[in-house]
Amino acid sequence: MKKYLPYLAIIVAALLWSVDAFLRQSLYSLSPLLIITIEHGIGSLLFIPILNKYWVKIKILKQTGWVSVLWISFLGGICGTYFYTKALGYVGYIDLSIVVLLQKFQPLFAVSLAAIILKEKLSKRYLVLALFAMIGGYLVTFGNNPISVWDNNTLIAALFALLAAFCWGSSTVLGKQALIYLPYSLVTALRLVITTITGIVIILFSDWSIIYSHISYPQWKMLLLIVFSTGTVALFIYYYGLNRLPASHTTLFELFWPLSAVVIDWIIKGEPLSFSQLLGAVILLTSMTILTQENSNERSQSKRSQS
Repeated sequence: MKKYLPYLAIIVAALLWSVDAFLRQSLYSLSPLLIITIEHGIGSLLFIPILNKYWVKIKILKQTGWVSVLWISFLGGICGTYFYTKALGYVGYIDLSIVVLLQKFQPLFAVSLAAIILKEKLSKRYLVLALFAMIGGYLVTFGNNPISVWDNNTLIAALFALLAAFCWGSSTVLGKQALIYLPYSLVTALRLVITTITGIVIILFSDWSIIYSHISYPQWKMLLLIVFSTGTVALFIYYYGLNRLPASHTTLFELFWPLSAVVIDWIIKGEPLSFSQLLGAVILLTSMTILTQENSNERSQSKRSQS
């Protein structure tokens, strides 16, 4: 059972992220940059003990490690979340098809960068499974609806979604590299702190007037809920799984996001899944199951060969 915990961690994180768009609906009146800074700032406070515990590791961290940490903080923490929130804004925080578009394209960026930066070997069997998984993700997300039916706001949202996909896909790879040098809890802590500091600096030097934005009591409650669910907690769980799995495999398991997001959308709106979406769900789940078993067998064989 223990060997499946990393997979379970990634799936749980993806399931949490699938409800993130619903939680952010009440924050539409706030600046995306302000939302990012506040939620990461609250998360940073929770991880102060971790920073104290590993302070020595921080002081001796090599340049390559710092590049990775800064990359995931700026692109993953600031840019990815900003583009994601902007995409939600353009579709009125309602249309989940754009939100899940992020996850559909992340593997394309992450798998390519994992092969280049981390030198992860990708077998033909893996590439076939990856292709089927992404096809399944597409069908779950869009069903029979072609991109040509999107309006202008949806197209702009798609652009922001693709930018976020690159930011988060590359952050998966650089996050894996950061985990070579640091414990997953410290990587989480540093990403939260650096993202918070970066957000504050950007606000002060660009549009500092947003710090006077009125945040209602319900919005504060929602920000706290995000921190303790889809934000800091999901990020911590995610890095636990990433620490124990190849980056190329991790990003494919994140495709559970579109599957769960569409199911949640169906439950809330009462719109049944189409045959194409159901077919996509079967393809996605089957690909992930085979990939999980294959990777577990490879790790078992590797341990036996070393013993």
